[in-house]
Amino acid sequence: MNNAPAVEVDGLVKRYRDTTAVAGLSLRAERGQVTAILGPNGAGKTTTIEICEGYRRADSGTVRVLGLDPVFDARELRTRVGVMLQSGGVPPSARAGEYLRAQASFYCRPLDPAALFAALGLTGSARTPYKHLSGGQQQRLGLAAAVIGRPELVFLDEPTAGLDPQARHATWELIEGLRTAGTAVILATHYMEEAERLADRVVIVDHGRAVACGPPSELTGSAGQLRFRADPNLDLTGLVAALPADALTKESPSGHYLVEVTGRVDPQLIALVTAWCAEHGVLARELQIESRTLEDLFLELTGRDLRS
Repeated sequence: MNNAPAVEVDGLVKRYRDTTAVAGLSLRAERGQVTAILGPNGAGKTTTIEICEGYRRADSGTVRVLGLDPVFDARELRTRVGVMLQSGGVPPSARAGEYLRAQASFYCRPLDPAALFAALGLTGSARTPYKHLSGGQQQRLGLAAAVIGRPELVFLDEPTAGLDPQARHATWELIEGLRTAGTAVILATHYMEEAERLADRVVIVDHGRAVACGPPSELTGSAGQLRFRADPNLDLTGLVAALPADALTKESPSGHYLVEVTGRVDPQLIALVTAWCAEHGVLARELQIESRTLEDLFLELTGRDLRS
């Protein structure tokens, strides 16, 4: 059995004239695992994936996909790698079922198209031309085409964008089945819930570099959080002094307060915070106990400002 990574990227650089889209990025994705690549718009994740897929050439650095060069060994990789495009690639007049069966005919051991359609809730649309499918149905057909050939590695770019909850969960179950079968999955997504549920490993990309990498549980740590709303601009000096030394206390955004501690939020901490509120005449609203999430980490590392 080949123990080499499914994808290995080292020092990847890609420039477009005066813009550096990828600035020395390194990452690896293992076989039989889901690797989620997260990043704000313009972070370089799509360019990185397109280079791994062989659609673009790197300016410098090394990229290996199943141990091969994605550009020079494209012919050999074609039957071993599945690629899901965000849109396009299907003749508008092609019926969904005919298209998937045609894709299956290119492989020696394809999945059963009918079973795949059933898993993705597309059975009733098999005779519908692509141009008449809804956006969500087109999305699911693209996913089916990417996995029909039992690939060793599959690239999924926003596979659940625009899907309703039932279709999203069906897609997640399919991805989990791919991992169980030993397929390496590279998942680009904006849904933090999706990454937390599916990913064995997460790579957060910003400004063309990997700024965090590891299993979601390790990246988010064991911090517990207590959140509440109150009047803005409270003086938290007394609360900070009463809390454990390793606690983090902040107001962000205005009127939203966070107390974060190592480990779980216990009854003593809740009593301490509510006693401070009572002593200072603060009405704490919407008090919530949470764990630190992947979204919290993502915003800490990449900022809260919207990007075009």
